[in-house]
Amino acid sequence: MKAKRQKRARRHRKIRARIFGTSSRPRLAVFRSNRHIYGQLIDDQRMSTLINISDLNIERAKGKKKIDLAKEIGMLLAKKALEKKIEKIVFDRAGFKFHGRIKAVAEGAREGGLKF
Repeated sequence: MKAKRQKRARRHRKIRARIFGTSSRPRLAVFRSNRHIYGQLIDDQRMSTLINISDLNIERAKGKKKIDLAKEIGMLLAKKALEKKIEKIVFDRAGFKFHGRIKAVAEGAREGGLKF
């Protein structure tokens, strides 16, 4: 397990070296644990979080899959971002592979109206 965490941390450092969020184009950072998924829009210039959301904020219907919740997170995040007049973002997958729940958050954000 330690090697797996170290590999993800290394990938995350490589990604973060290239990705930087500004107030006009914040960074959408996604984190997934085994049970939950979290997303936040971050302005790296000011070092502040503009919007944060997780599946803990959403009513869980029984039988709903984690991937569906992830897509809902993306759509809800996009809705809140558009209310704050944020249309363009930079996607930060935090060292996770771009598939499954991470991809579902990105698709939900795109469907919600965000461009990246």
